[in-house]
Amino acid sequence: MAMTLRGEVLIDGAADGPLFRMAKPISFWGGIDPKSGRVTDPRHPDYGASIAGSVLALSETIGSSSSSAVMLELIAIGQAPRALLLGRPDAILTLGVVVAREMGVGSIPVLRVPVERLPTSGLARIREGGEISFAS
Repeated sequence: MAMTLRGEVLIDGAADGPLFRMAKPISFWGGIDPKSGRVTDPRHPDYGASIAGSVLALSETIGSSSSSAVMLELIAIGQAPRALLLGRPDAILTLGVVVAREMGVGSIPVLRVPVERLPTSGLARIREGGEISFAS
């Protein structure tokens, strides 16, 4: 199944990779290993999965002001998702991407999209300006 939609650009950029639509919200602080990108919360349905290299889709996050530090570290060591698709924008998580870009260690696109309308798997391609295409 192929589909295309436009997301609201929070941080512009282009990326592609396997779509990983998380089953439920997560806190990056304590829920994601900042060294590997693996889901470490044993209560989370995606426990053990890796977000590294994915186009990560989250309906929302569970806030922690330390989530930005986790995202910064993931970007700096090359274990971050290739892009973030957020149903509800998260200023703290997005701040980690902004800081990584300002520090010169990298950046990833961040877009607001209706996550419930996205496929649950497949390949995703984000183009500058917010166009997102999905293929199975």
